[in-house]
Amino acid sequence: MPHPGSNPDVVPPPSAASDRIRPSVSPATVVAFLATGALLVLAAGPVLAQGTASTGSVEDLSVWAAIILGLVEGLTEYLPVSSTGHLLVTTEILGLAETPEAEQALDTYAICIQAGAILAVFVLYRERITLMIQGLLGRSADGRRVLIGMVAAFAPTAVIGLVLVDFVRDRLFGVPPIAFAWLVGGVGILALTRSGVLKRGGTELTGINVRQAVLIGLAQAIALWPGTSRSLVTIVAGVLVGLSLAAAVEFSFLLGLATLGAATVVTAAQDGQQLIDLYGWVTPLIGMVVAFVSAVASIKWMVAWLQQRGLDVFGWYRIAIGLTTAAALAMGWL
Repeated sequence: MPHPGSNPDVVPPPSAASDRIRPSVSPATVVAFLATGALLVLAAGPVLAQGTASTGSVEDLSVWAAIILGLVEGLTEYLPVSSTGHLLVTTEILGLAETPEAEQALDTYAICIQAGAILAVFVLYRERITLMIQGLLGRSADGRRVLIGMVAAFAPTAVIGLVLVDFVRDRLFGVPPIAFAWLVGGVGILALTRSGVLKRGGTELTGINVRQAVLIGLAQAIALWPGTSRSLVTIVAGVLVGLSLAAAVEFSFLLGLATLGAATVVTAAQDGQQLIDLYGWVTPLIGMVVAFVSAVASIKWMVAWLQQRGLDVFGWYRIAIGLTTAAALAMGWL
């Protein structure tokens, strides 16, 4: 399905083409702004922690903490910077996971507020999703092809995730592995953009085949390592298997509906009642709403940015936040 846009490589969300944002700031300014924000959060962490988790118990999750976590989730979920890594480091900075019980509850909370970010894609890409539904009903060949691609990409990720979930949780959920993943991913983005790999043309999303989708799904499993970024590996994999950058970005967003949706449903079914018993309804709903609003802004900004620029800014940001986190670890701040 064609979309309007100043750059044929990357297009705005189908339902938001008329009000896209045109960025006017330089990549260096964006990196400096994001790095400064990370430093300010890191420096303010002890102060914020006094108001959000004074005793480290799960009942201490405040409205402010819910807003902060929702904002972090929404802003980072679809950017190639790793929402899981940002959420884990944020909970450490705010002192919210000081007991095993609190850590488990916050893991559930973080996954459940993804519902807000998922809804953002439903809203922005509702036309594409409508075509996929029509494809399911046999009314759209293009929609059916994209839907089959999503299913084919989701399947290997689901299988690998079920096999490795315990290993990942036991070995890789920590600040040091996340800092390392941020640095490696940042260097990788810069290497790929400098080589021109991410700028080459490719097929449109409606031309995706099962082989391409399966390879993207296999690559998505790499993002089980916190800090890697599901968005990053699926976009890069999409381009490498022959999709255009525009198609790879959109498919990454749509694939997130299946991947994040499945994780949210499973977690809510297993631990949702415990979450409500501990936090009530207010703070989870606040987190979801904030995640939705910030995810809408984040997606629209990213697509508008990529219309005129590349992924370099995310590479520099990952390196900046990776070095900042490593320095904080060395100084005993985390």
